[in-house]
Formats: sequence, C-alpha cells, structure tokens
Amino acid sequence: MTAVTAGTTGTTGAPGVSDGAVAATQAAYEAVFDAAVAADERIEPRDWMPEAYRASLVRQIAQHAHSEIIGMQPEANWITRAPSLRRKAILMAKVQDEAGHGLYLYSAAETLGTSRDELLDKLHAGRQKYSSIFNYPTLTWADVGAIGWLVDGAAITNQVPLCRCSYGPYARAMVRVCKEESFHQRQGYEALLALSNGTEAQHAMAQDAVDRWWWPSLMMFGPPDDESTHTAQAMAWKIKRHTNDELRQRFVDIAVPQAEALGLTLPDPDLRWNEERGHYDFGPIDWTEFWDVLKGNGPCNDQRLSKRRQAHEDGAWVREAAASYAEKHTGKHGEAQA
Repeated sequence: MTAVTAGTTGTTGAPGVSDGAVAATQAAYEAVFDAAVAADERIEPRDWMPEAYRASLVRQIAQHAHSEIIGMQPEANWITRAPSLRRKAILMAKVQDEAGHGLYLYSAAETLGTSRDELLDKLHAGRQKYSSIFNYPTLTWADVGAIGWLVDGAAITNQVPLCRCSYGPYARAMVRVCKEESFHQRQGYEALLALSNGTEAQHAMAQDAVDRWWWPSLMMFGPPDDESTHTAQAMAWKIKRHTNDELRQRFVDIAVPQAEALGLTLPDPDLRWNEERGHYDFGPIDWTEFWDVLKGNGPCNDQRLSKRRQAHEDGAWVREAAASYAEKHTGKHGEAQA
C-alpha cells in the first residue's frame, strides 16, 4: 500500500483546521485503506490504518506470540526424558524453533507500536490470552507425538492462510513459521507411527495420547462462528481468510485419513464421511470446557503462567547485560565517529 502513508494512525484537529476538513481527510485515508484491502494489497507499518485494525492485529499477534512461548513448556518437560539421543535432539530443536516463532511475532507486533515488554507484562498479569491447548499436561512420551501431529497440524491449518494476511509484517513472519511447523507436524506423526507399530503397550500409549489431545485440538480454532466476536471483522479486513468452523472442518478432513494410516482411532463415535457434504461429520465439542480453560481453570493454567513469570524474572540479568553492552557499544561507536 503506497497511495497514503502517515506517521500517525489518525487525523486530529489542528489550529485553523475545521472539523469538516479533519473529517474529510480521515474519510480519504479510510477510503484508500479500504481500497488497498479490497485489492489484496499489503498494509505496511508506515501506512495509515484504522485504530481498530491496529488493535485487532495487536490482540491476535500477541495471543499467537504468547502461545509460542508458553507452548515450549509442555514439550520441554520431556527433553531430559526422551527415549533416545535422536529424539532428544529433535525435541530440543523443536522447542528452540518455538522460541524463534515467538521472537518473529513479538517483532511483528512492535511494528504496530506496541513494545514486547508491554505485551509480556499483560501476559504475566493475565490480561492477554494464549491458546487454551497449552493448559493440558503432557503425561507420557506419546503426548509429544500427539502434540506434533494434532496440535501443530491444527496450527498449520490455521496459520497457512495467515501468510496472506493483509498486514505485511505478520504475513511475512508466518511464511517462516509455517515452514518450520510443517517439520514439527511430521516429527509428531513419525513419533506416533513408531509407537503405534511398536509393542502392545506402546500402541496403547499412543492411542491414549490421541484420545486426550483430539478434542482440545479441535478447540484450538476458537469458538464456533456464531459465538466468535472477532472473526467477521478480521475477515473483512483480510487479517483472517477463513472462519473458525471452516478451518476446523478442514483439519478434521485431513486428520481422519492420517489417523487411519497410523492405525489409531479418533475418539469420536459420530465421526463419519458425509458423501453429500463432501466432508467428515464429527460430534459436538464441549465448549463449556473450552471457556472454562480459557478463563484460567484448566489443568495447568496456574503452572504455565507461574513458570513463564519465573523464567522472565530469571532472565532479567541477561536483558540488563545486553542493554548495557548495546549502550556501551553505541557510545564507543559515537566517540570513534566524533
């Protein structure tokens, strides 16, 4: 988007400028913004944008970034207990990737004028959310596989369309994120395949993990469309390209044949192919559980936030040292130039 750029996010009154002139200028900015979105052009940080668009992006990107760094915890719990050196190395690389995803996303949010410190403060105070899926415990090694196959598989389904998000920095960050998430999904699938084809006990472990993670994975896409307060406007602005229910259906259609290939059963007696719709029908989701976990009453809500706060406090000296080094380096550079 290049037709209108502005250093500020809106138009305010100025001495000697009538309210009518201000309104006309505002309307002109909005018209150019709407035309750019309609034409599938990218909105960039220096472009004018409605405050509501900016706020919606900050909310979504922050929730996404928080989910990446909170999501490191369930799997990091198994790094020291991985069944082989190969599995340990793979899991360490995956957890490292998730930290990187958080970095990309916090950086994208910063282009909207919201600092990383502000977002983290809101997370630690419980004033911003992360995905409800990460408030469930990882009880066995098979859970690591189930997270990779189901949770990362759901994430890919949701995030690939975000590569076409109308906001440029978010869309470009998602290209890298989705490439790495695809490897995470394959890692989880391969781990479950090994367990499913192993001993009877290993197969049972894999089935148990899938039984526990299936429904929370479907909840990852958010509430049903008729209860979603953000979807319609996000789609109008082309931040999102599909509704929650559309993405959930797409995920189910992909997961069912994969489960069959794994030799595992999805825990839904209502799951069956609907020839007329060309999709799989599936049973009702327990939205009461979803909202309860989202409100902070899940199995691991308190634990996840407590560990995140502690990690942030423990890392204070690193941030201080980095800031001090940067300040010293900048000072020396300035003296050299003088």
